[in-house]
Amino acid sequence: MYQIDNTTYFYILLLLPVIWLGYYMIKRWKHKAQKAFATPEMLDILSPNRSKFKPGLKLFLFSLMIGLLTMALVNPKIGSEVETVRRQGVDIVFAVDVSKSMLAEDVAPNRIEKAKHLVNSIISELVSDRIGIVAYAAQAIPQLPITTDYSAAKMFLQALNTDMLSSQGTALSSAISLSSSYFDSSNQTNKIIFLLTDGEDHQQQIESAVEAAVEKGVKIFTIGIGTETGAPIPIKQGGVIESYKKDIDGNVVITKRNTQILQSVAQISQGQYQDGNDTQAVLDFVAQSLDQIDKKEFESQEFISYKDRFQPFIFMVIVLLFLDIFIFETKTKWIQKINLFNENK
Repeated sequence: MYQIDNTTYFYILLLLPVIWLGYYMIKRWKHKAQKAFATPEMLDILSPNRSKFKPGLKLFLFSLMIGLLTMALVNPKIGSEVETVRRQGVDIVFAVDVSKSMLAEDVAPNRIEKAKHLVNSIISELVSDRIGIVAYAAQAIPQLPITTDYSAAKMFLQALNTDMLSSQGTALSSAISLSSSYFDSSNQTNKIIFLLTDGEDHQQQIESAVEAAVEKGVKIFTIGIGTETGAPIPIKQGGVIESYKKDIDGNVVITKRNTQILQSVAQISQGQYQDGNDTQAVLDFVAQSLDQIDKKEFESQEFISYKDRFQPFIFMVIVLLFLDIFIFETKTKWIQKINLFNENK
């Protein structure tokens, strides 16, 4: 495991193309000036020790030094030890609906962005709970297994979009079944699923999936995104709405939040339903729900004792600097015999 102190220094590497371009332009200018002054044969007579290879070699060494110096400034750190940490919390899986109906804009900016914002805000409020992420439409796919790495969770969360699954529709039962499989049956921590969706369901097998989850000791808290009056599903090109999704009869499809089915899921699993359009209300709802659930102790492994690793890069820069100093742009007499730099030409 590694960490990077400051990625800003990577911008130094942008100097390399400028340096290479400058080198090329100067070399071209020199070639034109020399060509105007004398023929190549005359230049070989006037400057017999001129090396054609070493200027490029020195440029390569200089570029390499800049790259190594950049790595030293970035200061990568490597975790040298793994420590088993005991925590108290619950296991949470966020099941996020990524079907096309989540593009409806009855909540700003749209349903899926609202859902992602809610999950991100909830994660920011957590302390020691383990979390996982599932995305689903007509089928469910795993995104992040149970972990305590909240930064990784936020990274995977931002990658969610309505184009990640080719098969469309909404299968709540698949989302619940996959989310339930995330939990370790041998672990006695309390298990929770937060289901963020507009409630549309095209599979009609949800009750059996909820009952199977309950048998595993899973509680499902549902968060409804969207409005019951509904909204059309925009079809955009370059961020501009071109049209709206239509059914086979050519009528514009209006997608509505199905509050009833979400309340039913929560009730069967002894969880609760919450309107997801108000962010603060959702955060209060989650905090209150988690406070009422017993926290169980579990173990997790974390890297500790991160140590600086800039020293090898500094050492290599110093070595290359000395090497560059002792490489002159003239031919090396004793090396000419073995023609190491192809200088006999």
